[in-house]
Amino acid sequence: MDPLNLEPGTLCVLVGPPGCGKSTFAARYPVSWRVCLDAYRKLATDDEADQSATPVAAQIQNLLLDARLSRHLTTVVDSTNVYAHVRAGLLARARYWQRPTVAILFDIPLVVVEAQNAARNRVVPTQVLHDLHAQLPTRDQLRHEGFGTVRLASELTAAAGVLR
Repeated sequence: MDPLNLEPGTLCVLVGPPGCGKSTFAARYPVSWRVCLDAYRKLATDDEADQSATPVAAQIQNLLLDARLSRHLTTVVDSTNVYAHVRAGLLARARYWQRPTVAILFDIPLVVVEAQNAARNRVVPTQVLHDLHAQLPTRDQLRHEGFGTVRLASELTAAAGVLR
């Protein structure tokens, strides 16, 4: 299922803090389409929260991104992606493979993110949530960075119930 009707081969980058609904959104896509640093950290260390495994998780993600994008396969990146340098690396891969890009900005109010985070199995510390939420780019910033399409999660929810 493809709730956004992504063009084949698209790199779809989810952008938002933990607890904002990225993984719930990503779960609407086939598992083979999804790449996720948490999953690769868990494979490397048995703990998806072990940040020391992020470098190896990023290597795994990059290998899979290249494998999928080189084959014109749609790929959804389910990680926070709140830092510009991380998004720049993803955009560079898409440009290299000449693939379209879509960013989904999870513009969810911090109070909602905090409530959803509190209900998760793996609760992220409040200060980390605040820090990551403060790093969220704007829609215009994402466009300026080079994303071909930028969608706001709040609009998707209001317009089509895509995130419900």
